[in-house]
Amino acid sequence: MLEFQPSGFGKKLVETSLGSMVYYSQTSAPWDISQVESLPKIVFLHNFGGGASAYEWSKVYPAFASNYHILAPDLIGWGNSAHPMKSYQINDYITTIREFIQKTCISPVILVASSLTAALAIRIAIQHPELFQRLFLVCPSGFNDFGENAGRRLPLEIINTPVLEDLIYFIGAENEISVRNFLESFLFVNRQKVSQEIVQAYLNSAQKPNAKYAALAFLRGDLYFDLSLYISQLSIPTIFFWGEKAQFTKSQLGERLAKLNQSAIEKFYSIEDAGIFPHLETPEVVIGLIQKHI
Repeated sequence: MLEFQPSGFGKKLVETSLGSMVYYSQTSAPWDISQVESLPKIVFLHNFGGGASAYEWSKVYPAFASNYHILAPDLIGWGNSAHPMKSYQINDYITTIREFIQKTCISPVILVASSLTAALAIRIAIQHPELFQRLFLVCPSGFNDFGENAGRRLPLEIINTPVLEDLIYFIGAENEISVRNFLESFLFVNRQKVSQEIVQAYLNSAQKPNAKYAALAFLRGDLYFDLSLYISQLSIPTIFFWGEKAQFTKSQLGERLAKLNQSAIEKFYSIEDAGIFPHLETPEVVIGLIQKHI
């Protein structure tokens, strides 16, 4: 996925209990590499879903690269990171994300994350508050919040049929037409903003060997949970961003979750003319809001 990274960003590796995790950081000009390691760190975590990778945040993190050490990993099972052939569970990601932060960051970090990964970040921050300075979360949801399933769109009987798994994944994530259609129909509000680069970045990640295992775990709902059961325990200062027209997880859900812990969740921003990925659809707005609070 290096070909989709901003200028001056290169690939690095960290070993986790489930294999190598690739991450992207400043490695060459125009960034002052001699100072990078001494800068405060910001970790950017991408969402799940066919074709997901660190590319999701690539329009945002260069804006912070002069003053912060950027770490943007491909999570295990996605992008260029290891793709173990396994049935992924929630604890796989809680563990490997925690391991990544502990191995790359000495002091508490600023963490930026989206959707289901943002919800997992809340659980990690509850378990290990010493790892975090502040959270910026876009549409955080466990996809089963308040007992209401918001994610799965296909019956489990179909998803769990071995003969159909490969066909489902190919139709839904491994060809350009389906990738563009999903981005335009479900993730973006303005389909004109779905560039060919975005489509190719998602397609490239989706076509990695064994990429289907993590994607199908997400589609089956193996990674879903009820965030409302955890969020009141959060103590780290947190900002919520929510695309006003987000599908699957509506902004009303975000407001309801935020009200469960108003001491930690300092601000809720509803972003106009954006879906579940305002950081790809209106990155300039997300950048400005993060800068306001960072």
